[in-house]
Amino acid sequence: MGFKCGIVGLPNVGKSTLFNALTETAAAQAANYPFCTIEPNVGEVAVPDPRLDSLAKLAKSLEIIPTRLTFVDIAGLVRGASKGEGLGNQFLANIREVDAIAHVVRCFVDDDVTHVENRIDPVADIETVETELMLADLDSLERRVDALEKKAKGNDKEAKEALDLVSRALALLREGKPARMVQRKPEEERLFHSLGLLTSVPVLYVCNVEEASAATGNALSQRVEERAKAEGAVSVVISAKIEAEIAVLSREERAEYLGAVGLAEPGLDRLIRAGYGLLDLVTYFTVGPKETRAWTVTRGTRAPQAAGVIHTDFERGFIRAETISYQDYVTLGGEAGSRDAGRMRLEGKDYVVADGDVLHFRFAN
Repeated sequence: MGFKCGIVGLPNVGKSTLFNALTETAAAQAANYPFCTIEPNVGEVAVPDPRLDSLAKLAKSLEIIPTRLTFVDIAGLVRGASKGEGLGNQFLANIREVDAIAHVVRCFVDDDVTHVENRIDPVADIETVETELMLADLDSLERRVDALEKKAKGNDKEAKEALDLVSRALALLREGKPARMVQRKPEEERLFHSLGLLTSVPVLYVCNVEEASAATGNALSQRVEERAKAEGAVSVVISAKIEAEIAVLSREERAEYLGAVGLAEPGLDRLIRAGYGLLDLVTYFTVGPKETRAWTVTRGTRAPQAAGVIHTDFERGFIRAETISYQDYVTLGGEAGSRDAGRMRLEGKDYVVADGDVLHFRFAN
């Protein structure tokens, strides 16, 4: 599994259209009225990676298994969600369950598609959603302070650490800044994550533009890009209409269509790359005659933990990892060629897995 990405935004910005296109299903109802998505819809897509084809061809693999990405289409948020307005409570609960947020922002003008607040202003839309999330976080943290202070006075070490984090987060939230901007040490990450703050989830802004602007963006998406850079976030430009149209085409038809509209690749590819970068993920491969398979781990993951993604027994009994870089594997004609050239390495428990590694784990039963 790659990661779980929640698609959020105001009603009628193109969330469900994008979800349908990305998952190539009609599981989410796309309609021109608020709250058409009542329950979160979940869909999985294969993560495109051309390296898989090259590896499988050399190994003569019978099957190719890409890593997968989960998208969750979450009900549209409106002003007042933090107080339970609209589908606020459900919206907020669903966000707590995702690894990242793909915040779809309307960057197109279409009189036939209503806007819940009767205006086209993507930055204001972002602020509406962000404000509701910050208000919910403020309420959550303020209700914890008294209990943490009492425990801290009793010399509870974890309570003191939590109180310090909560205080820092509250200071930022009261300034109108999201909790993800809290400066923290690596050893504080686990405790910070346990606070369950909505605005601590990494955000990727998805600028939904008209078809003519899919390749270059427009003035509205430029404003979102500037906003994203200012807060250290990421933005991508996508036309949900184009994604919906190419979702039902064959690979050849899709390439022809994309070329005609000036695009080198589907928006899905750009969205996944941006999401991987946002969460700092890398891909490693296992290759053999039966299958060539991609696996996703967080950058900095050591070999035993990477093995554990395949099976917990691999991590528990880890001995070493036979390691070949993707470039060596392809250039030298596969495993045998890499071994003969001395490019296969035996790595131990402290080895940090690199993107593109071809790994074979040795473990004790």
